[in-house]
Amino acid sequence: MVALLLAVLLAGDPAVLSLHAQGLALYRQQKYSDAITALQAASRTEAPDSAEYKESALLIGQSYFMLTQAPKAIPWLEKVPTVNEANYMLGYAYLQTAQHEESAAAFARLFNLRPDSAAAHLVAGQMMLKQEYEADAQSEITKALSLDPKLPEAHYLLGEMAIYRGRLQEGITHLNTELSLNPNFSMAWYRRGDAYARQEHWEDAIPDLQRAVCLNPDFSGPYILLGRCYFKKRDWSNAEGILRRALKLDPNNHAATYLLGQTLILAGKTDEGRALLQSIKSSTQPQ
Repeated sequence: MVALLLAVLLAGDPAVLSLHAQGLALYRQQKYSDAITALQAASRTEAPDSAEYKESALLIGQSYFMLTQAPKAIPWLEKVPTVNEANYMLGYAYLQTAQHEESAAAFARLFNLRPDSAAAHLVAGQMMLKQEYEADAQSEITKALSLDPKLPEAHYLLGEMAIYRGRLQEGITHLNTELSLNPNFSMAWYRRGDAYARQEHWEDAIPDLQRAVCLNPDFSGPYILLGRCYFKKRDWSNAEGILRRALKLDPNNHAATYLLGQTLILAGKTDEGRALLQSIKSSTQPQ
């Protein structure tokens, strides 16, 4: 039905469409300002409890959100509090307008969690961190831990933030706690190995990265970092083997390709190593 309406609109005969249908078609074309005008007009004639009104409200809110006009998006999105898309955008729109508690509550609704639960605060922190609202994320995760000190993944997120900011020992401390609670969490082993590698503590990093690989053999990140550790230890054989495995998982990874090329040259496999380095140069040159 949507495709048919859009086809009619694109054919140049919008007059045959209702205001709601025009707004929907304009939204589908990403003409958000025009969609808002049509849908606001439509909403004035639609019953507040009707499916059409709820769709109009959602699309008006989404359109304002896409136009980065959070204050105008919020009142429309609040009209459809049970819709996942609305709560996702409300979470970030509230953050943009410094409404921290409302943001956390919206994310809780998105995941069907009680807003006062530890799990809700953790999820809110994760969602905030995805868009780099680090201070808000840290506040939410800290609240989560105050409610449940053994909550899985909370210390991991705090550790990840600390490492990103260069506070390596603080990050390691959080990851130690995470791993004592959640020893089968591959990303925690990976991040602790990453922190040790940043400190150039290769002997400490290698076992953690090996554990990460054992728990999740399909993720290239630990392989690449493990290859770098072996390279720094001048263990060319192990570096070569692990980097080749990394490139099987992620064939276009330039960092792994470069490191493998360097490893092969140092191991005496000069032609293959130089060919790999040349392949990087060729792929990064403008066409």
